[in-house]
Amino acid sequence: MIEHITSTTVVAAHGNKPKQIEEFIGRINSGTPEVSVARMRSPEGWMEPGQRPEFDEYSIVLHGMLRVETENGTHDVTAGQAIIVGKGEWVKYSTPLPEGAEYMAICLPAFSPETVYRDAEHAHERPATV
Repeated sequence: MIEHITSTTVVAAHGNKPKQIEEFIGRINSGTPEVSVARMRSPEGWMEPGQRPEFDEYSIVLHGMLRVETENGTHDVTAGQAIIVGKGEWVKYSTPLPEGAEYMAICLPAFSPETVYRDAEHAHERPATV
């Protein structure tokens, strides 16, 4: 199978400020449940609720800095660096610096609102730590 992706779909983002998510590959843009690949652009001061997703997330920072808070500490991931957050791990993403951040996020399996388990929305449904 070969599928040429010629455009993205903008996906609604959670958080305290507007963030742009452009899905290249995933459930919405290409109908691919196995993996999602999206470009994220978030402004200074953006943050989203903590979450404990049922997918592995691989983030590669292209510009700026992405702050990744986990139960084991805080990681400031800068341009040219990457971070892997395994499924079942609690994580909270933010971009506190003036330049915000641009980064690619790859999720296995593909991102789904039903499997992200954000703190405020699904506290009673959150799976146990893997």
